[in-house]
Amino acid sequence: MTISVYGIKPYYVDNVSALYRNDTFEVLSKMTPESIDLIFADPPYFLSNGGISCSGGKAVRVDKGEWDKVSTLQEKHQFNRKWISLCKRVLKPDGTIWISGTMHNIYSVGMALEEEGFKIINNIVWQKTNPPPNLACRCFTHSTETLLWAKKNKTAHHLFNYELMKNINEGCVDRPVDEFRRKKVWKASDPKTIVFTRTHYSCFYERRRHCS
Repeated sequence: MTISVYGIKPYYVDNVSALYRNDTFEVLSKMTPESIDLIFADPPYFLSNGGISCSGGKAVRVDKGEWDKVSTLQEKHQFNRKWISLCKRVLKPDGTIWISGTMHNIYSVGMALEEEGFKIINNIVWQKTNPPPNLACRCFTHSTETLLWAKKNKTAHHLFNYELMKNINEGCVDRPVDEFRRKKVWKASDPKTIVFTRTHYSCFYERRRHCS
């Protein structure tokens, strides 16, 4: 697969995909502008704030690493605007972006999308079938994540194949998450080139060719 990332060699490549083990900001900044049909981003949730979670039935500290920590709200929001701006640079005029997150970061992400000129198409709730136990018992269980689907601007002509999605979902287009997990949702927008990016400071980055 031919990749247009200047000066950076892929960690792995085959005839349909390429994997980059590098800083996401650097890779996105060296990609050819307006060359990507669809981006799926899994940014840091910024959970490493001294809280606790459950692992192996025991309460443990949430400490994923420095990449999952921020000192201020302003730092978090500047981070989100930076990577979203770089994603916009490489998206084709009618390209779209999917972003996953929890309440810890998704609201900043949504605001950053609008500040960078994106138009949010859908807000999808992804239900976790096996969420972490509610250890504190002082709030509802955190059993969902949010998926934001956005296009480059309000005048962009994104593609959504409604009839195909109805067929895949047996006549219903109101429950896309199960199909999203099986990647059938890609067919709704028929992307040719997809980028999966985890926007950590040092991370794996993948670009995949979608075969229609």
